[in-house]
Order: sequence, then C-alpha cells, then structure tokens
Amino acid sequence: MIGTVEPSGHASAPVLAAYSYCEAVTGQQARNFAYGIRLLPAPKRRAMSALYAFSRRVDDIGDGALAADVKVARLEETRAVLARIHDGAVDEDDTDPVAVALAHAARQFPIPLGGLDELIDGVQMDLRGETYETWDDLKVYCRCVAGAIGRLSLGVFGTEPRARGAERAPEYADTLGLALQLTNILRDVREDAEDGRTYLPADDLAKFGCSAGFSGPRPPEGSDFAGLVHFEVRRARALFAEGYRLLPMLDRRSGACVAAMAGIYRRLLDRIERDPQAVLRGRVSLPGREKAYVAVRGLSGLDARHVTRRAVRRRA
Repeated sequence: MIGTVEPSGHASAPVLAAYSYCEAVTGQQARNFAYGIRLLPAPKRRAMSALYAFSRRVDDIGDGALAADVKVARLEETRAVLARIHDGAVDEDDTDPVAVALAHAARQFPIPLGGLDELIDGVQMDLRGETYETWDDLKVYCRCVAGAIGRLSLGVFGTEPRARGAERAPEYADTLGLALQLTNILRDVREDAEDGRTYLPADDLAKFGCSAGFSGPRPPEGSDFAGLVHFEVRRARALFAEGYRLLPMLDRRSGACVAAMAGIYRRLLDRIERDPQAVLRGRVSLPGREKAYVAVRGLSGLDARHVTRRAVRRRA
C-alpha cells in the first residue's frame, strides 16, 4: 500500500528553478496533463511536472528525427541519468534541471523510479518496430509506456489512511494508464500509420477487415472500420471502469487531478465513438471550455462518489 506522504515545504533556489523549468515544459507540451495537475498542492504539482518532463525527454528521443542507433544511445544515456537519480548522485547544482527536480521529488515522495525504466523499455519497443498480434501482446507495451506512469503518479498522490482495498491501488493506477493509452492509440491511428507504426492488435484488424492499414482519410475498402473502433472503445471503457476504482482511495485534490485527466480522455473516447472516421481525418481534441468543465467536475468529487456508490451496490 502507498500511504499519503506529507513532504517538507522547503526547497532550495536551484531546486525551485529546476521545478519551474519542468512546469514550463509541462504547460507547453502537455495541455491535458497540465489541466489535471493544476488541481494539486504545489509540492505534488511540482513532482508531477518533474515526472512529466523526464517522460517527455524519453518520448522525444523515440519520436524525433535522429538515426536509430543515435536514439538507442540517447535512451541509454537517459537510463544512466535515471540510475544516478535512483542512487542519490544528482546534486542540486547539476546542469540538468529535469534530473535535479526529479531527484528532489524522489526524496519527497515514494516514487517507484523503476517505472521510468519501463517507459524506456517501451520506447525501445517502438524503435524495434514491434507490432502486436493480440490484446495481451499490446498490454505489455501499454503497461510500459502508460501503466508505469500511473504507478509513478500514485507514488506522488499516495492513498488515504484506512482506504478500503488500498493494496490494489497500484493495479488500478496501472489499468487507468492502459485506458488512457488505448484512447491515445485510437486518436492517433492515422498519424501513427503515417510514421510506419501500427499498435492495434493484428487479430482485431483482421477481424474487421482493416489489415491493410490506415494511409488516408478513408478506411480500407470493404472494411468495418466503425466496428473496429467501437470494439476498441468498449475495451477502453471497461479499463476506465476498473481504473476509476482508484479514485475513492485518493485525497480530494489528488482524486480531482486523476478524474480531470481521465475525464478528458473519456470525453475524447465519446467523440471517437460518435464519429469513428474522424480519427482518419485529423486529430480529435476537446475545446478548452470542455476541459475546464471536466476539471471542475473532478474537483467536486462527482466521479469519485459515483465510483464509490457503484462499489457499494456491488457489495450489497
């Protein structure tokens, strides 16, 4: 079980500057994520920004234009930085602000830094051009690149004292990460195809006549693309339902953060379900006012109370 941690409020000027850098990276490059973490108290918000900035570095290596062998070398360099953080070997005057911030966050919170090693493993799977025959195969990848982020975040959030079933909190955080990643995969299906990547399981693509891939604004001739999308949406909804069981285990503001981030992706899923071919025409997104509504709903605790009531009905 991961208990709630009360971090000391003190941070030196170099550490605060490092956190400011990470928060700037988060605000510029992760609007959905930034909407969620703004609901957190400052120490947790800063720690989450440090996690994001390090994760973004890993993702940018994988998605960038460098040669494959250079990417492999950069990922190993990044893994070495992570090892230094884990060993407490990063000083406050280090020239890498992300390492400084993450090292401080790891001292303040019980963050399972091995999850970032899993993220690097997942990006290396991308570099190898791995494809996935079944959902079980894809889950391995999703757990590396998203489930691990859920477990890392839980290290910052902690769980409420005496929260019922809190020993399963890492499992639910992992599952919620899978739900978000599957939503991302659906949203980015054409963009990924243009980059030569296919994430949806080959078994599913074959079942709905979509094995030819998605190279344009229209689905493959004779395919049941809408059927494929609706099938994956149902899978994602089941993952969200399971992962949302985490919410009642968190304090109010941490729960609001999770509910806001997950709520944005659930609404993206709704849009994709209503118009499956929209993902072939361009990126599906939510307007700012709708994201703000989701954040307010999360802060109100509506989602957490809904999950709690459902759990009580199941036990009755």
